[in-house]
Amino acid sequence: MPNTAGCSRRARVIAVTGVLALAGAAVAGCGGGAAGGGQVPGAGPHPQVARSGRVTVVYETGTVAPQDREVVALIRKSRVLERTADWVNRTLALPHDLAVKVTGDVPRGVTDAVTQPDGRTVFVPPSFLAEIRKAFADVVKTVERPEPFPASEYNTDDLTVLSTEFIFGHEMGHALQRQLLLANLGLEEDAADGFASFYTIDEVGPGPSLAAAILFDEIARKEGTPTLETMSSDHPVTQQRAYNFLCYLYGSDPREYQRSLVDSGRLPKTRAPLCPQAWAMLDYGWWTQLRPHFSPAFKARGDEEQKQAQARLIAQTRDLAKRIDDIRRSQ
Repeated sequence: MPNTAGCSRRARVIAVTGVLALAGAAVAGCGGGAAGGGQVPGAGPHPQVARSGRVTVVYETGTVAPQDREVVALIRKSRVLERTADWVNRTLALPHDLAVKVTGDVPRGVTDAVTQPDGRTVFVPPSFLAEIRKAFADVVKTVERPEPFPASEYNTDDLTVLSTEFIFGHEMGHALQRQLLLANLGLEEDAADGFASFYTIDEVGPGPSLAAAILFDEIARKEGTPTLETMSSDHPVTQQRAYNFLCYLYGSDPREYQRSLVDSGRLPKTRAPLCPQAWAMLDYGWWTQLRPHFSPAFKARGDEEQKQAQARLIAQTRDLAKRIDDIRRSQ
C-alpha cells in the first residue's frame, strides 16, 4: 500500500494487500482514460442522457494463465460477480454500460481488481484471485475458525468466493460513484468499502463481510507494524478495515451478533456501542444516494427501503444520544 498500479511489491503478501485498494490510487498510477459523455461535474443527480446502461460480466478465458484457471472456474461457477451485476441491473438506471472483465489482458501496471476512472470497466486479474485463494489456504491451516463463521464454509474455496463477492462490491461502489457522480463527504475508498458492506449485508447476508474481515486480519498480521507508506495511503490501515467490516455487520443486527462478535472479543466492546448508529447511517446514506437513480421497476421498493432506513437512523441516533455519556465513561 498504497495500491498505486505499477508500484513494486516486496513479497507475495504485499500483492494480496492490494485487496480493495483499488481505483482511487490506480487513477494516478495507471493513467486510465477520463470519463466521456453523460453527466458533467456540477450537473446534479439527474441524468443528462437516456439511461440504458447494463452491467455485464465477461470471462476472457483465453487470457487466463494455466495456474489461474482453477480459481477462475471457481468464481465463475459461484456466480457471485453475476449476482452483484444482476442486482445493479434490477435496481438502478445507469447512464453507461459497465463491463466487468475477468481477464489477464489488463492495462499495464494493473495487478489487483481495479475500476477505470470513468466507471465503465472493472478489471479482475485472474492472478489477483489466485493470490486471495493462496492467502486463504494459509488461513484455514493456521488460524482457528472464528466463531461467527460456519464450520461448513471455513475452507479455502468458500472463503475465496465470499471474499471475492465483498471485493467486487467495493469495485461496484467505485463504478457507481463514478458513473452517477455521487457526492462523497470523505475519501472515495471509504465509500467503496461502505457500499460493499451495504450491498452484501442487505442482499446476501453475513458471509462476505466475515470472509473479508478474516482475509484482512490475515493480511494485517503478515504486514506487521504499519509503515509510513501504509499510514499515508488513501485507504484505511488494513486492520482498521477489518474492524469496520465487523462493525457494520454487528450494527445491522446487534442481537444476532452480540455473542459471536462482541462477547467473543472479535469486535472490541469499546467500538461495538457505536456500530448500530454507524450502520444505520451507512444504510440510509447509500439508499439516499442511489434514490435518484432507481430504475422504474425498482422505484417503489427503493423509496420504501430509503424511508425505512431513515426511520432506523433516527431511532439509532436517539438511542445513542441516551447512552453516549455511559459509552464515553467506559472508553
